[in-house]
Amino acid sequence: MTPQQKRFAEHYAATGNAKQSAIAAGYKASNAKQQGCNNLAKPHIMAYIAELSAPGENKRIMALEEALEISSSIARGELQTAVSRKVDKATGEVLKDIEYTFTPSIEDRQKSLEHIIRCNGGFIDRQETEIDMDLHVVVDYGDD
Repeated sequence: MTPQQKRFAEHYAATGNAKQSAIAAGYKASNAKQQGCNNLAKPHIMAYIAELSAPGENKRIMALEEALEISSSIARGELQTAVSRKVDKATGEVLKDIEYTFTPSIEDRQKSLEHIIRCNGGFIDRQETEIDMDLHVVVDYGDD
């Protein structure tokens, strides 16, 4: 399987859209629909899509626990590692990977804190509503 076919399969497993998956994999938009259909007809690609689609196997979808772990690390200001990747669009081959570390900015740390609080139900949306109406109260004391 070529790297481009692999990217197609991974995107298709996550979205179910052949044309968009072909475009995301680097195929030309003008023939993406046809390329998507061609790829879906190839048994080795379909087998890989089935493997990715198995419960708990889709590496493209992050679980909430993992997202909270990453947010916690950012909120604490821990060093983060990132990769900048240069890819040949024609072949899909990775030409260069540059790995670097950075310290999250105060804005990123604040956003992570808000994400953690929101996921744990810490923010409750409240609304104030004004109602203009007449109230008539009738008190009935029985037969007096």
